[in-house]
Amino acid sequence: MSRARTFADLATASEAGSLASPNIVINGDMAVAQRGTSSTSTGYQTVDRLTLGVGQVSVTQSQQALTSGSPYEAGFNNFYRMANTSTSSNAGSYVQVTHSIEAQHIANSGWNFKSSSSFVTVSFWARSSLAGTYYVRINTDDGTTYYRIKAFALSADTWTKVTFTIEGNSNLTINDDNGVGLQVVIVPHYGTTFTGTNASTTAWFTLTSNEYFPDYAQNWGNTSSATFDVTGLQLEVGEVATPFKHESYGDNLARCQRYLFRIDAAGNNVTRFGTGQHYTTGAGEAYIAVPVTTRATPTLTQTGTAGDYAWYSGNSTLECTGVVAIASSASRYLPVVYAYCSGATLRAATVLMADSTTSAYLELDAFM
Repeated sequence: MSRARTFADLATASEAGSLASPNIVINGDMAVAQRGTSSTSTGYQTVDRLTLGVGQVSVTQSQQALTSGSPYEAGFNNFYRMANTSTSSNAGSYVQVTHSIEAQHIANSGWNFKSSSSFVTVSFWARSSLAGTYYVRINTDDGTTYYRIKAFALSADTWTKVTFTIEGNSNLTINDDNGVGLQVVIVPHYGTTFTGTNASTTAWFTLTSNEYFPDYAQNWGNTSSATFDVTGLQLEVGEVATPFKHESYGDNLARCQRYLFRIDAAGNNVTRFGTGQHYTTGAGEAYIAVPVTTRATPTLTQTGTAGDYAWYSGNSTLECTGVVAIASSASRYLPVVYAYCSGATLRAATVLMADSTTSAYLELDAFM
């Protein structure tokens, strides 16, 4: 099938999109991956806003390119992959990927989450190397945690569009703040420690005996080299899954940078992390201008050793061979990075930069 779309197709899709709610999910097209494209670690490591959780098994998470198939024809060029690199028959094994949404984004979305006649709809594309029945979960975080789940069937190595319409419930609590309000969790595998008949497939429920889902018919976690892919994740107000709200890479990146802002030298010694001034003898402070207001005061992560950083001051490059610490100390609006360089006399104006041949990066994290 050709990827080309007619003018009538585009007009219809544009009209449908303009009449529908925006996509509450951030980076649902899996295009932004500031931290990298592959990792054997859990948590936030690759595709922005997606965090991997596993137990008893080992999984590589990655951003992959799409070159064919139904999602590609719908305008997607990337997908998120979970690949099983070790197997386990342990009943406590699990694999899941989670997208957390700020409470205020739900509270101000137009969804009356207290009303059973008001709806939101989740949609996404999924593919697994192992045919079977899988689950997607929506859960709240404020107050008592409530869960709503849906089963979906996949044929092996075949992309399938999944839609899940969710009604409100008078018991739900979602605060108007910057904490977690709602989570969308796509689950390739839960062992029987976390499954059972107490998990309702038709209504919101609270957790009983750690039973999040009914028992899985297949065992993805005990299948060597199994893969599970996701793209086109969308959450919108209403009862119908409308066409995906594609946005420019720049707009998508800016939404992601509310939670993560990364400056990566990538081996380039001309990378300037931030400008600042002399602080004390042998020490300076640099200011990193964040492109958007971060969700909360960020935590700063750095890579490498002292020698990966340097100050440029008074036409001289002064390597930070005696760095004691690089740490953030400011608000969500203007993080400040302090770098202490022993034996260096700094001038009034300084620039914190990457030293030669380094792949250092500074990362400001404000994720949930």
